[in-house]
Amino acid sequence: MLVVAVANPFVLPPRSASPKGLGLMISLGMQLPVQGGIMKTLTAAVLTLLCAGGAFAAEGVEDRVEDLLGRMTVEEKLGQLQQLDGEADGRWRPEHLVLARKGRLGSTLNVRGAKRVNELQKAAVEGSRLKIPILFAFDVIHGYRTVFPIPLAEAASFDPDVARASARVAAREASAAGVRWTFAPMVDVARDSRWGRVAEGSGEDPYLGSAFALARVQGFQGRDYSAPESVAACAKHWAAYGAAEAGRDYNTTDVSETALRNVYFPPFQAAVEAGVATFMSAFNDLNGVPSSANPYTLTGVLRKEWGFGGLVVSDYTSVAELINHGFAADGAEAASKALNAGVDMEMVSRLYNEHGPSLLKSGAWSPAALDEAVRRVLRVKFRAGLFERPYADESREKVLLAPDHLKAAREAAGRTMVLLKNDGGVLPLPEGLGNIAVIGPLADDKAALLGSWTGDGRAEDAVTILSGIRAAAGPKTKVSYAKGCGVSGKDEGGFAEAASVAGKADAVVLVLGESPDMSGEAASRSDLGLPGRQLELAALVAGANKRTAVVLLNGRPLTLTDLAATVPAIMEAWQPGTQGGLAVADALFGEVNPGAKLPMSFPRTVGQLPLYYNHKNTGRPPDEDNKYSSKFLDVPVTPLYAFGHGLSYTSFRLSGLRLSEASIPQDGRLTVSVSLENTGPRAGDETAQLYVRDKASSVTRPVRELKGFERVTLKPGEKKDVSFVLGPEHLGYYLGDGRFGVEPGAFQVFVGTSSQGGLEASFKVAPKKR
Repeated sequence: MLVVAVANPFVLPPRSASPKGLGLMISLGMQLPVQGGIMKTLTAAVLTLLCAGGAFAAEGVEDRVEDLLGRMTVEEKLGQLQQLDGEADGRWRPEHLVLARKGRLGSTLNVRGAKRVNELQKAAVEGSRLKIPILFAFDVIHGYRTVFPIPLAEAASFDPDVARASARVAAREASAAGVRWTFAPMVDVARDSRWGRVAEGSGEDPYLGSAFALARVQGFQGRDYSAPESVAACAKHWAAYGAAEAGRDYNTTDVSETALRNVYFPPFQAAVEAGVATFMSAFNDLNGVPSSANPYTLTGVLRKEWGFGGLVVSDYTSVAELINHGFAADGAEAASKALNAGVDMEMVSRLYNEHGPSLLKSGAWSPAALDEAVRRVLRVKFRAGLFERPYADESREKVLLAPDHLKAAREAAGRTMVLLKNDGGVLPLPEGLGNIAVIGPLADDKAALLGSWTGDGRAEDAVTILSGIRAAAGPKTKVSYAKGCGVSGKDEGGFAEAASVAGKADAVVLVLGESPDMSGEAASRSDLGLPGRQLELAALVAGANKRTAVVLLNGRPLTLTDLAATVPAIMEAWQPGTQGGLAVADALFGEVNPGAKLPMSFPRTVGQLPLYYNHKNTGRPPDEDNKYSSKFLDVPVTPLYAFGHGLSYTSFRLSGLRLSEASIPQDGRLTVSVSLENTGPRAGDETAQLYVRDKASSVTRPVRELKGFERVTLKPGEKKDVSFVLGPEHLGYYLGDGRFGVEPGAFQVFVGTSSQGGLEASFKVAPKKR
């Protein structure tokens, strides 16, 4: 096999790049052009920050790190490797104050609020011998006080600017509250929606996930995370946590080397190349070795191959959990294995501090290994500007829930709505309706809009869907409400009222889905149907009023086969955040034309899982006429709604697929072009999606792989040419030995509006001349 090594496509431009240059480089390497009309509120400011350059140059930092390290005692070094938990409401604990004054506390999580942060920081900076500041961390996943759509929803936008802008707002608010380190983005590729943490990631595709990993790191950190309105980001969970067997959280993972490198590693590598400050080791064991003591992933790949120089923090008590894994006999062995593998900071458990001195004495830890871990922690603190600006500016907390933040949250939510089904044009709701019925257990539920990991977001800040519809409908339209039933449970006491309200209305909006605690961490589900009596409620309401549109609030793909057979229209709103009710109303009434696409396949039944579009073909691909082919007896192998699926209130047509070359060398490039036309009556967005298939290779390859996408806004009748550049970074793949390259042979190209169907063309890659 001839292999041509190439650079990873997910790269950042140099610091001197202009905003225009940034957009150009992204479009060339990632097929993600920066579009002026997207997220107008904040995009310009984001790009300015990204290209502003850094205040704290790398040169000088290393000298300061070495000087400080040389003056530290073993106890002070161990203190820098310790992160302790604060109270849920943001208060620090009395013990923290004592440890800070001794220089024995490197970081906290959950301590927040500028005044509280400053109180504890003062103990460290003014009360300790070496005056090393504390690094304050918090899970800022999709917003701090202003809550944006969950990350899975943002990925549905197929617009990384959405994630970049939301992370920028989150960083601005979190830093105002004294938080300087967020445990985000989560960049785990996940193919099994039973796993509740799919809500926190970007779905099943490594290319889409890489694009959003890069965007979120840029949004949180800007070009310099020492800036007052930036925070250090953390790529998690390293590695393959999203491959948990049966979708059961914290479960074991067994993943081949080729799958690791081609599916699960790329978003993490994109984060590294975006300059992410930190990594978090995962809970799971990977191929028999727990991720928080895995020298192959933590040192071999992350540091030696990728050159990552930041710190690695364990997940919550995952160092101590090495004992439960059966990988360590006791706390001393767990601490020894974790630090030697490459975990620098221990979250919550205290095994490094308890056993560090004896491990050094016994030789299980070398002084050099301890110093290297401390060096990485200090490096991040210097680069974060904490030694120059250790205190939070308490006057800045007024930016929480700022009007421009709320506006950005509403815009972001509007770009994440996926129209799954719209038979008979039930949506948008027409003007002049006399009576709209809003029904369902989540229609007037504030918390349901926020989802899991809501930072410091509060339910009372949220606008419900019922409130949003009432605001949008106007005074001449009556808006009736009935809860119908609970999210879960067997109570049907509200069914009669719901049927009555539905029967008297001109149209019904039925709001169904999951409660916030049904997705996120420790929220695996074995049944992905609508919980409780919701499906029965849907049948009852649809029977009373044929003009029924369902709005779904949920944190994962659900099995909607029965619901789709019951109602004519379904809009996936995910968990859209603080302004979710207003954004849903915008979409229902047509002020916003839904244009988002699914970042994960929606199964017909849970028995299909794991389910993903970029599967292998097998030697016996599915064939309805051949029993002895790879299929189920009782359900099609295809999803109910495929990756990339999403409808609009208008219609589009792709035509004129053309390739600039019929054959290219292994290191060559070609341009794929297609025409996209709005053939319907409304302005709207469509996403041209580019997929590639390597027809024959040394290792079996997927039936198709996403290699480019562009979301385009078109007026009625408007037509636009969309072009993608395909190069070695898109056509190659990783072999089991870590080499990346392009093989000669035939390739197929597909351009469509989902992962199914589309226009097709072919080209060849010729062997490189020796």
